Amino acid sequence: PNTTRKKRPRKVADYTNPAMTTEEEKTEDPEKKQDMTETLHDEVDFKDEENVGNDAEDKDKASSSEPDEEEEDTPWSKRMGEVFRTYWYLGLMAFGGPQAHVAILRDHLIVQRNWMDEDAFMELFAIGQGLPGPTSTQLVVSTALAHAGPLGGLMAFFLWNLPGLIVLTTCGMLIATFVDPNEPPWYLVGLPPAAISLVFKAFYGFTQKLDRLGYVLALMSCVVAILINGDERIDPLSSQFVYPSLLALGAVVTLVDSKRGEKSFGTYKSASKGWDANSDRTMRRIGIPLWVGGLLVLLWAASLAVSVLLVDKAGITDPYLEIFEVMFRVGSLIFGGGQVVLPLLQTEVVPGWMTKDTFLQGLGLAQSMPGPLFNFSSYLGAVYRGVPGALVAYLGLFGPGIMLIFAIVPFWARLRHMAWFRAVLNGLNATAIGLVGAACVILWEAAVVTAADAMVFCAAGTMAVAFNVQAPFVVIAGGILGAVLHEDAADLGQVPWNGGGGM
Repeated sequence: PNTTRKKRPRKVADYTNPAMTTEEEKTEDPEKKQDMTETLHDEVDFKDEENVGNDAEDKDKASSSEPDEEEEDTPWSKRMGEVFRTYWYLGLMAFGGPQAHVAILRDHLIVQRNWMDEDAFMELFAIGQGLPGPTSTQLVVSTALAHAGPLGGLMAFFLWNLPGLIVLTTCGMLIATFVDPNEPPWYLVGLPPAAISLVFKAFYGFTQKLDRLGYVLALMSCVVAILINGDERIDPLSSQFVYPSLLALGAVVTLVDSKRGEKSFGTYKSASKGWDANSDRTMRRIGIPLWVGGLLVLLWAASLAVSVLLVDKAGITDPYLEIFEVMFRVGSLIFGGGQVVLPLLQTEVVPGWMTKDTFLQGLGLAQSMPGPLFNFSSYLGAVYRGVPGALVAYLGLFGPGIMLIFAIVPFWARLRHMAWFRAVLNGLNATAIGLVGAACVILWEAAVVTAADAMVFCAAGTMAVAFNVQAPFVVIAGGILGAVLHEDAADLGQVPWNGGGGM
């Protein structure tokens, strides 16, 4: 690199001509000698000024090259390899439902691999909460998309879902000879409480980033989510409207608060290093122009409208079109994914496609599989129309959420360093964190049924928090401990935890 050369003072003696003898020098015209000395001084000053100019130019070139060095990115092929190495086994280990998946992803992408900062991760999570579709899968796609572009996002999507897709499609064909959901096998009983411990860890980590206003918004969304799931007079399906409304309300509150300046209750900061307004690395990695994102939104809306019109208005009775229309419509209406999608699916497919018992058997199996619960769609399609039906149902239910997350992420990357948008994201993040807290309460009761489950939860949580054990190994250890405590093995801690039995 060019370095600035310091100007060294030069002492210029009176000019003398070495060819002169002493006598000639003495008799030389003094005025002529002074003129020649001044001329030499001028030449030296000119050269010094020229050197300083060159140095300044070199310095400018060096400084202008610094952003290029900072913006030099990891080769795309290497980033694609990182996506493959990260997600191929997460698809095998991601037990516990959407919130547990978020905890696993946070542990791997932020804590271990430093793909992005926690602010960016929570922003993508909040965007997934505000879009229809499976939230954890959208988070998988958006994080991989921001790391390795569209192909990276698609690779992560299929790796994340592939194990569950294969198993549930196979089971849809062979349901009569597979697992009884009322009697889960011994090797699966320890997985739910171990996975839930990761949700508690993630919730605690998320709350450390909140300010005063953020705590209030998180508490608000947490209480409302628990109320929806805990009051018989409130339809659980209302969550698909209430959750987006909570997110929107949180965004409006922080946007208004940010305009109050020094009197604001919240803390509003600029974008973090690597994702700031002076760098377009994120946009270059994503590789999707804004106009393509807008086109994807239009494509989603057109696909929904055309499929509904063909089935409901035109009366076309093709079974595969029927499967696609049902799944695409349900996938376009459900926010948050997970358990929220089940009542709608049951209404659509029972008794037309299968009996209620067959539906519940597949549900029990789906809940014991890694990956998103939306993989349940492949089971439903396989029961109805075999392997082709499974693939159509799979693409139909996942399609809306995946199309929309690919469409929205480029806008997020472009806008996230603008002050007003950062304020909006603060509200989205805080409200989404409150929904994670509600999931801790709700999922605890579903996962911790016996004292043995509580023991697994405590052991797994200690491993994850105190010893920072990676999430998949926490889940495996929980499965082993649960199997040891099972009534068919050591038969320890089998007294019901929630009500009865003296607990």
